[in-house]
Amino acid sequence: MTDADGTSGPLDTATLEVLAQRAASHPLVDGWAFRPDSISPRQLELSIDASQYPEQVVSVRLDVRWFEGGDYTFHYVESYADHSRQCRWDRHPKPDDPRAHFHPLPDASASVEPSEIDEDHHLSVLFAVLEWLETHVEDLHDT
Repeated sequence: MTDADGTSGPLDTATLEVLAQRAASHPLVDGWAFRPDSISPRQLELSIDASQYPEQVVSVRLDVRWFEGGDYTFHYVESYADHSRQCRWDRHPKPDDPRAHFHPLPDASASVEPSEIDEDHHLSVLFAVLEWLETHVEDLHDT
């Protein structure tokens, strides 16, 4: 079943809780919270440790939404003093594009690429995204 916004069902808060607890064990993640609050969350916000990034990066976060039907959004936002960069991994129905797709840096634009994440399990998707972040941080230090 697909909602009007193209996602498969309501937000799966139990899965988001599991994702939060497992993400907290990753060395790049330094905290998590439900936003806007834990009573009626609309997303899980993972705080990424900006001290592991080059000093120009002011803050980093990963916003996660996981739906009961298995669709998801992982929205990465990297903030600098005067701009931000973002990308997003989505799985939901999208006409003319693969169900699992990627909105690339720097602006998570409407144009998409097929997602390199070929996983169904929520923890596998989470750790695939966190692995991408590790590689991205290394690339930022090398440039």
